[in-house]
Amino acid sequence: MQQLREQFGAGPVELVLPGRRMVVVLDPDDVRRVLAGAPEPFHPANREERKSLEWSQRRDLDDAALDSGAEMHRLAGAFGDVIAAEARELTDEVTARGTMDANQFMAAWWRIVRRIALGDRARDDDEITDALLRLRRARNWSFLSMPHYRTRARFLERLYDYVEDPQIGTLAAAVPASGAVDPVGPLPQWLFAFDAAGIAQLRALAVLATHPAAMARAIEDAAEPDRLRLRPFLRACVLESVRLWPTTPTILRETTEKGAGLMIVTPAFHRDPKLLPFANDFVPDIWLDGRARSYPQLVPFSAGPAECPGRNLALFTTSTLLANLLSALDFRISSMPHLSPDEPLPVTLNQHGLEFAVVTAPRWRHHRAGSAVRS
Repeated sequence: MQQLREQFGAGPVELVLPGRRMVVVLDPDDVRRVLAGAPEPFHPANREERKSLEWSQRRDLDDAALDSGAEMHRLAGAFGDVIAAEARELTDEVTARGTMDANQFMAAWWRIVRRIALGDRARDDDEITDALLRLRRARNWSFLSMPHYRTRARFLERLYDYVEDPQIGTLAAAVPASGAVDPVGPLPQWLFAFDAAGIAQLRALAVLATHPAAMARAIEDAAEPDRLRLRPFLRACVLESVRLWPTTPTILRETTEKGAGLMIVTPAFHRDPKLLPFANDFVPDIWLDGRARSYPQLVPFSAGPAECPGRNLALFTTSTLLANLLSALDFRISSMPHLSPDEPLPVTLNQHGLEFAVVTAPRWRHHRAGSAVRS
């Protein structure tokens, strides 16, 4: 991207692809303009998706179910109780072993997600999320994709089992049960987003475990994990994790002109030292002091009218889980690569290989959560 900018200047560059035009955005101000221009003239859905359900209808459904405009979801109390319970179980498990690896963390995270999204009876339904991840790797939801047809059919069948009689207080219960909207329709995308949120918080924990000053502030923000409240620094840590290692590395938009598309390569903007003085450093404060707003190319959850509708819910669930873990455990990273506040952070960080040594936190910090109480 830097080479393209040096060769062609700030203007967008057109790629020659068979059958269509694809334009790569190079300038931060163009990032702002493109993302602000949804749904017209820059549409967030491709032509096939637009045929199934109008984007505005789907967005209204997402906003209502996910409480997009609220920093804390209306079901935050119930969700907080689920997170606290699963955090206690994970804490007991890893304390007994003295270590926590990525698989243990993500298994606990998926138990939380299934209970929040589908209800308590989905807690141990690993099959449904395993199928989700297989389909995500295939990047194909088409009924015409025969190799994945059976996996997709089983996955949707299991989702219908949960949404036909949804548990009150879950995201499944927030989807309209009648009318033109398929109650299963938005759930796969919500589950995909929770997968990305789990990856982001695991990476954030890895950086915190190697950055003592940031960890001290995170522990302070994690105080009283049973109290339902916003945790600004922990939220900022998750945002910074997504800036450093975007879980959606490419944002695509379709123009109203047939065959034309726009591409925003987020890692190139988030990590360009010529554009950002903190490009390769862990600086959560940019999300707290207003600096991030000065850089329109920083879009961890996209931006504009098509910004991720689950942004606030993702930040609440991740920061609440981190608060429960950091109040109970001390973490020291025991895997590679070596991360340090004195060195540029790596361009990529494979979350699958992360492993931590864990010990019980000092008694003054250790506070096991009961029912979540709103402050």
